[in-house]
Amino acid sequence: MRAHDIETLVSVGRPAVAPDGSFAVFATSRPDLAANRGVGQVWRVDLPDGTPRRLTRGTADSSPKLSPDGSRIAFLRGDAKGKPQVHVVAAGGGEPVQATDAVLGVEDFAWSPDGATLAFLARVPEKGRYGSVEGLDAAAEAPRHITGVRWHANGLGYLGDRPAHLFVVAAPQPDAEPFYEPAAAVRADDVEPPKKTLVAAEARQLTEGTTSHGGLVFTADGRELLTQLDELEADRRDLRSRVIAVAVDGSGTREVLGTDAGLSVFDVEVASDDTVAVLAHEVGDGVDFIAPAVGLWLLEAGGPRRLTDAETIYLGDGYVTADGDGFLVQDTTRGRVRLLRVTREGGIAELLGGDVEVAGHAVGGGRVVASISRPDSFGELVLIDDGDAHTLTSFGARAAASGIVLPKELTVTGRDGYPVHGWVATPAGEGPFPVILQIHGGPHASYGVHLFDETQVLVDAGYAVVYCNPRGSAGYGRSHGRSIRQQMGTLDFADVIDFFEGAIADDARLDGDRVGVQGGSYGGYLTAWVIAHDHRFAGAIVERGFLEPLSFQGTSDIGSFFGDEYVGVSAEDIARQSPMAVVGQVTTPTLVMHSELDFRCPLEQATRYYSALKRQGTEAELLVFPGENHELTRSGQPRHRVQRFDAVLDWWARHLPVD
Repeated sequence: MRAHDIETLVSVGRPAVAPDGSFAVFATSRPDLAANRGVGQVWRVDLPDGTPRRLTRGTADSSPKLSPDGSRIAFLRGDAKGKPQVHVVAAGGGEPVQATDAVLGVEDFAWSPDGATLAFLARVPEKGRYGSVEGLDAAAEAPRHITGVRWHANGLGYLGDRPAHLFVVAAPQPDAEPFYEPAAAVRADDVEPPKKTLVAAEARQLTEGTTSHGGLVFTADGRELLTQLDELEADRRDLRSRVIAVAVDGSGTREVLGTDAGLSVFDVEVASDDTVAVLAHEVGDGVDFIAPAVGLWLLEAGGPRRLTDAETIYLGDGYVTADGDGFLVQDTTRGRVRLLRVTREGGIAELLGGDVEVAGHAVGGGRVVASISRPDSFGELVLIDDGDAHTLTSFGARAAASGIVLPKELTVTGRDGYPVHGWVATPAGEGPFPVILQIHGGPHASYGVHLFDETQVLVDAGYAVVYCNPRGSAGYGRSHGRSIRQQMGTLDFADVIDFFEGAIADDARLDGDRVGVQGGSYGGYLTAWVIAHDHRFAGAIVERGFLEPLSFQGTSDIGSFFGDEYVGVSAEDIARQSPMAVVGQVTTPTLVMHSELDFRCPLEQATRYYSALKRQGTEAELLVFPGENHELTRSGQPRHRVQRFDAVLDWWARHLPVD
């Protein structure tokens, strides 16, 4: 796979299944270099073995949801200003009808149980901000008065001046009379010129104020909407969630889950009997988020009841779907994501496992479908039947044709006897191959079995790539994830080095004398830590790194709690785990890469680290991507993603050439 082959990486989003199980709908997305953006449409496939067909022809149509009777599909499409708005199309296809006209676009939406109404979440800007006043430039807006500990978010920007609120609007009928462009007319003194009509019905706002809302789901009778409150804290970050029910008729709200329950909620679902299920974890003092034991809970009269094991099941990479008397969830384990069905008594059955990562799922008419990725495909839709996955699509064919390798799975016993799990990807041939150690972000994330462009491009260029899930990663039990709490750069450092050495010893084709190391985010942290303590590497790439815990507080969107929990608050603890504190030990040539609008690991993390390297005479280069945030490698502009690959390969060609 070459850099430009990212165009072949088709991802499949969360599907929906008709109530009678007769068909499924889903959206795809892929990078497009000519358009320099992600593109995709809504698809339909008849079950059990129909041929997928494209239903819409928008630039980036996404998030399809079927009406309760299965006759219509609501989805998101950019309007004339590029803002995502809900559109509705007949389930059999046709011309979509725009249903919403939110100033800043729609973030989420849901059908009412009777199919007559659409509820949606949209941010409401303060008057005069974000283009709400024609001709008022952002630089001329009034100053922002901030009094709390949180004010911005990566990929969004400022929070307090555009809270997300709940709205409802009548669902349009796709076969209704269309709207027509009004003809130009001379204005009479007492007659307003005709205006263009975009939507059939005006939305009604259900919530107000400065508090944002996240997520929305109707109760079974359609009279209320459940949503989470997101209040900007005044003094101290608090990850405990509060879930309320908002009456659709505007008559008031009631509390469904209070902060006294001590849960941080990831997703909310309502079953047909109005049982409320949540994916959540206990958050202790309000900020203990490290290796969260995200599980399935039922909100009952006596309080929340956990259904899944806190130590071995991790449901933080998915959502929950009601299925009769049970619930479908996605469990991350050992680089895979499997689909489980959990009963209300806590019984668990695996519906889909093996070498897959389940990205989404849906159920209808007794049929379960899932969107997945696997070693040979970035995205497919499968029908699950008695534990077998019948693949309904072939989106991975183009990527496979571009030339990919299937990595070898490996477990290495570390210096303290701990098993370190990971993979090795090698070019074809006898070698010897120079070796690059890749380190993932997080820390509580993981490498998996899905087709990974960053590894494939390096292998195509002639490098063997070694990557693992050291202690601190997700998918190996909670104690594995929490083991580096205020001990960063210890067990995790040992694990990546031990796996690296074990992989080289396991395969004579890997040249242990020609090696490099690279990583992003927390992987950037650990890369910087590695090259301060191990000088065998010919070069390093430190990307979007967490490099200076001191300044992370007050600059990062998670700075008010992330560093405190992971490295501690005392000067001694911070210095003991800070890459900036040991930058003077770095002699390895280092390429520092970062994005200009990264609010997760702000740009100053990179520039301070780079400046320190230059000042002490260590060979270093800095590459900054304009207009990008922390998600550059996953969802950045396609041309920037290719330019990043070009820079990576150029760096390794100069510092770790392939024979």
